[in-house]
Amino acid sequence: MNTIISRTHVPETQRMDTVDKLFGIKYVLQLEPTVFQFAEQLAENYDYGYWEFFMLSNGGFYMALRPDAIYNVSCENGFDGQMTADALGIVACLYAYSNLSFGDGEFAEACANHYHWLREYAMDHAEMRSILRAID
Repeated sequence: MNTIISRTHVPETQRMDTVDKLFGIKYVLQLEPTVFQFAEQLAENYDYGYWEFFMLSNGGFYMALRPDAIYNVSCENGFDGQMTADALGIVACLYAYSNLSFGDGEFAEACANHYHWLREYAMDHAEMRSILRAID
């Protein structure tokens, strides 16, 4: 039986507490810059805007730009297409989680877990096909 995974917006007042509990100082030192780096590499019209935080009902977390733009995304795997800010955020977080999961210790394990939780959420996303093509 499939369970639909829901997301909850993290209020501004809880953002730092949330990422501190999930990732500790590694959020600021590694995760956040890696997500931003992948967004910049993937989307030619990435505008360095404000990112929203979301918790998933399965324990996952992701960040996405405010939903006021469509991004032109091009990946090394051959995917070229357009995505909403939410889908680009999911893809950038999946790339970052995957990349950072190859380290050692608790942070790498946390990134591996968050990769799988976010990918599970992406399976019911309206842009699932584009997301999967971009990460495959």
